[in-house]
Amino acid sequence: MENLAQEIARSLLQINAIKLSPQKPFIWASGINSPIYCDNRIALSFPSVRQQITYGFIQLASAFDADGIAGVATAGIPWGAILADRLGLPFLYVRSKAKSHGRQNLIEGMVTPGQKILVIEDLISTGGSSISAVEALREQGAEVLAILAIFTYQFAEAEEALHAKHCLYRTLSNYASLLTAAQELTYITAGELETLKNWRDDPRAWK
Repeated sequence: MENLAQEIARSLLQINAIKLSPQKPFIWASGINSPIYCDNRIALSFPSVRQQITYGFIQLASAFDADGIAGVATAGIPWGAILADRLGLPFLYVRSKAKSHGRQNLIEGMVTPGQKILVIEDLISTGGSSISAVEALREQGAEVLAILAIFTYQFAEAEEALHAKHCLYRTLSNYASLLTAAQELTYITAGELETLKNWRDDPRAWK
């Protein structure tokens, strides 16, 4: 999977799903200043990259005896649906919050007690959305086998939060692979590499 992690990181950079801007940082919704912005939705528009990611998810899923796939709204929904279709498994998705009308569902689709589910995310940053989805599924009696995601920033905060909630997770690519790919593609200088490393070590304090 290490080679695949490098290949996917390269692909995400080349299609601008991941943008690096150490000199002019992005501001996340959380208020964090970041030299990187990741939008894996863009990969859906590139068939070869979409197939690459789908293949990776199939490989990760093969390690588990799942009987259901759950996407995390919104970015995890298409990837979860594609994976469920390829594996011939039921699909459902988890909203960030319950609807304010109708049946006020938090989970859309059928979930049954004891069902063994893989949760699909596009990205793991702090781990908050993943944990919320896992807890919603557990409340309905499902057994969450693992969270599978395309990319992780490898924040210690996320690792600790997911571990505390007993959430196993696997990703197709990660921040370390991204930096290696960015160097190989000459997308960044040596100085920018150090900036990117420093940011990941303490993103909330970085400016």
